[in-house]
Amino acid sequence: MAPDPWFSTYDSTCQIAQEIAEKIQQRNQYERRGEKAPKLMVTIRALLQNLKEKIALLKDLLLRAVSTHQITQLEGDRRQSLLDDLVTRERLLLASFKNEGAEPDLIRSSLMSEEAKRGTPNPWLFEEPEETRGLGFDEIRQQQQKIIQEQDAGLDALSSIISRQKQMGQEIGNELDEQNEIIDDLANLVENTDEKLRTEARRVNLVDRKSTSCGMIMVILLLLVAIVVVAVWPTK
Repeated sequence: MAPDPWFSTYDSTCQIAQEIAEKIQQRNQYERRGEKAPKLMVTIRALLQNLKEKIALLKDLLLRAVSTHQITQLEGDRRQSLLDDLVTRERLLLASFKNEGAEPDLIRSSLMSEEAKRGTPNPWLFEEPEETRGLGFDEIRQQQQKIIQEQDAGLDALSSIISRQKQMGQEIGNELDEQNEIIDDLANLVENTDEKLRTEARRVNLVDRKSTSCGMIMVILLLLVAIVVVAVWPTK
């Protein structure tokens, strides 16, 4: 498995910082003897610029790894701690180069652990948690991949639940649409029935008025006949 580019860059950056501390110490030795070392000064400036660029690259790699979930949040915090330590060392080296900070020997001792003195800097020397203590890079990477797989499985389960809820919502919406159609049909039926009732009521009223009119006519005719009979009936 290919090494993690972040740690490869981190190791090379630590080596550059160590080399800068050694060059500054050499520069100071020349100055104590009253000698000038212009080539050494140029070399130190170039190394400081290289250190700055390497730190910027580490920041960019870390940001990408965190934003794309290539590493866990715990691993991101650990790498950020290592990066912050490098930034502090860069400031100390720059201050020492300008004769504004600590002595190079102090900087060099702060840069070199027992592992670094043997040429194999260990990036896990800073606040390593119990769950990764004693594990190699490959084992830690496998552990991270397992955690990521578990997170992916949890996201898949959540996505499945959301899909089922969405389907249930659609089914409920379809059922409501059908119920609304039934309610609309009932409303139309009630409206039609009500109109028929009003029509029949008008017909009944009309027939009732006609019947009343016919009764009055009959009464009037009977009265006229009675009057005529009385009129023509001979009186004694």
